[in-house]
Amino acid sequence: MAAKSQICSIWLGSETGILKGVGLTKKQAFNFCEMSCMSRDQEVCVMAWGDPHESEVLVGSVNGTVKTFSTDKGIFTATRECGDPSQGRFTGLAVTDSSMITCVESGLLKVWKEGSTETTEVNVGNGICRMQQNQSQRHRVATGGKENPLKVWDLERPDKPIFTAKNVAHDWLDMRVPVWVRDIGFIPDSDKIVTCTGHHQVRVYDPSSPQRRPVLEARFGEYPLTALSLPANQGTVVVGNTHGELAILDLRKGLVCGCLKGLAGAVRGLQCHPSLPLVASCGLDRFLRVHSLEDRSLQHKVWMHKKSGFFLYSPCTSSFLFSLQISAYGDVEEVKAEEEEDEVWDTMETVTEKAKKRAAQKDEAPVTGVDGKKKRKLVKKSDVK
Repeated sequence: MAAKSQICSIWLGSETGILKGVGLTKKQAFNFCEMSCMSRDQEVCVMAWGDPHESEVLVGSVNGTVKTFSTDKGIFTATRECGDPSQGRFTGLAVTDSSMITCVESGLLKVWKEGSTETTEVNVGNGICRMQQNQSQRHRVATGGKENPLKVWDLERPDKPIFTAKNVAHDWLDMRVPVWVRDIGFIPDSDKIVTCTGHHQVRVYDPSSPQRRPVLEARFGEYPLTALSLPANQGTVVVGNTHGELAILDLRKGLVCGCLKGLAGAVRGLQCHPSLPLVASCGLDRFLRVHSLEDRSLQHKVWMHKKSGFFLYSPCTSSFLFSLQISAYGDVEEVKAEEEEDEVWDTMETVTEKAKKRAAQKDEAPVTGVDGKKKRKLVKKSDVK
């Protein structure tokens, strides 16, 4: 299994607890798990690199366990109980030089020190949707969720947040704007933070300024945003929503620079490469896609058999780290794009309002007898309201 794991450039987690490695060059996928212990309790909800050299993958499951997988050996090397399933799923997983950080939906954030059973617990509030680590200052994390505004925490002084966002002003009807932070991103080499909301808003916060409200707000589409990621070139952000729409937004002007086409389902995961102009996405249409941010063309398209979720790019190489909610069985399988299925979808006629009206008029056409005279259409009593 070690030889197989070393050729994998994408790592995925399944809803039955399978860790899958995919090699894009040969279009192969390998399953790394014990097939006898697969269950829904083992569903993978978060993943993270365990070290800067990408020799370890941390896999967080619904049952509260965090497993360590060695990419060099191709096996799981350790398992640690890091949560109570009654507290909710993991919403974030990160590591520092000497500790591991976990956060669950109930708002319980824990810092697990290496080689010790002692933990530091921080209550960050209920309804957490996302916990994100600042890669330049690894002891700082940001949290946010439903009716839980953006907060930045310094885990060296976790008594209170160092920054708490303030809700925007009331709308034009003088009604309070609801808070629903879905994803968070730290802008590199800056104190600014980007968030996307369930109300199709993209907001930029600057904790270094005295203003606690967003310094920029933009809107995209009409559907809830589910994920965001920051490309290598600063000044833009890629967002995805529940309608399968991907867009590149300018963070300086708040305008849409362009859209990435091809998706047909809600975006569950989105991540840009830290050095290359590439973005990977996955969602409910069961495809993994890699787009170019330069010409917005589709570079790779892999059929994943089941619904996909969250993932992460590797900062060191061109490999990816994904956490996908997929079902996969067997040891090795070919990963091929379903070209025949694409042809079927391409040849299908788009149903418009005019087509619907024509179909309705055709159904309501009068019945003609043998003599050419129009007859009345009989109506059943059951059809009469």
